[in-house]
Amino acid sequence: MARRVLTLLGAAMTLTASAVVNQAPASAAPPSWAAVPVCPGPAAPGTARCHSWMLPKAASTTPSGLSPATIKDVYSFPTGSTPGQGQTIAIVDAYDDPTAANDLAVFSTQFGLPDCTTATGCFTKVNQQGGSKLPRANAGWALEISLDIEWAHAIAPGAKILLVEANSANFSDLTTAEVYANTHASYVSNSWGGSEFSGETSDDAYFSHTGVSTFVAAGDAGLPAEYPSSSPNVISVGGTTLNFSHGTFSSETGWSKGGGGCSSYEKATTAQSGFSGYAHVSCNGYRATPDVALDADPQSGVSVYDSTKYQGRSGWEVVGGTSAATPMWAARSADSGSVVNAALVYGTSITYRDITVGNNGAPCLVGFDLCSGRGSWVGAKP
Repeated sequence: MARRVLTLLGAAMTLTASAVVNQAPASAAPPSWAAVPVCPGPAAPGTARCHSWMLPKAASTTPSGLSPATIKDVYSFPTGSTPGQGQTIAIVDAYDDPTAANDLAVFSTQFGLPDCTTATGCFTKVNQQGGSKLPRANAGWALEISLDIEWAHAIAPGAKILLVEANSANFSDLTTAEVYANTHASYVSNSWGGSEFSGETSDDAYFSHTGVSTFVAAGDAGLPAEYPSSSPNVISVGGTTLNFSHGTFSSETGWSKGGGGCSSYEKATTAQSGFSGYAHVSCNGYRATPDVALDADPQSGVSVYDSTKYQGRSGWEVVGGTSAATPMWAARSADSGSVVNAALVYGTSITYRDITVGNNGAPCLVGFDLCSGRGSWVGAKP
């Protein structure tokens, strides 16, 4: 049976106190809403850029992107206030978001989520070494951070959120933050990346820690593969588009800008190279990205609240990019309580929606591809 979602097209709708608005975008946004990157790139060598995109319509006092309830409905994700309970999700980003705690509180109230505050011990913000002296603020990365923490909390409302802020977008700072994150959380989300480079394999150790599941955005410029998405120690998360017809979810297709491709330097894991569909992507023993995917197209973007002014605006934004898909994958993994690594991703425990329509420079195919990997996680189990 088709799942129904409600659409906000203009006037506010009257809701009961316990209701949550499920917002679906129109099938095609107006031309003036052409999405723009929050962190324009490409990144300079040795640095990363965030992978979020936004619709440049005016920020609003009410949300107009997809709600947590809509995303959970589309993917049949676990509902209620306890998914993720007992787990910690670390978010690694560059620079400081000075209003992160406030924005998470506004988001939680809007969508009826449990409070996640410093006072309750749910939300913690530290610098790249775990200290309290925070880096300088950056408006673009602040919007990225709001997206990451809000949607990690939305999908795993019972989990704790640890925000680790690197001093800069240099890989040297981000990998320092990564080390702290993977020694203080079981699930780590990274919504950033840059071009591959010849010495990248020496950095792979920063993304490996026993019992920790690490997720990295595959990018938002199509092919080729990026780093650290191409590291064999991470789960690379690509992007899809959610399509709606008259407010009802109708299909999921590959996002044209979703990152992917064959690594130039990294070898495929045994789990990936042994998977039946790997031979079809012609990576010849090298790492194929992405492994998996989820909603990322800003035209089916999610609601994000950000009160740090970005280009003179603040409030509710519609945001997408593989930066949206990545914290949602990390949070859904926290819901399962499982170590989500290559063996699990290429095994039989996760139920996928196979994405067979779309193209990011490589076509979405039946099974496995460089457009959406194995596809999107669907279902409330495991």
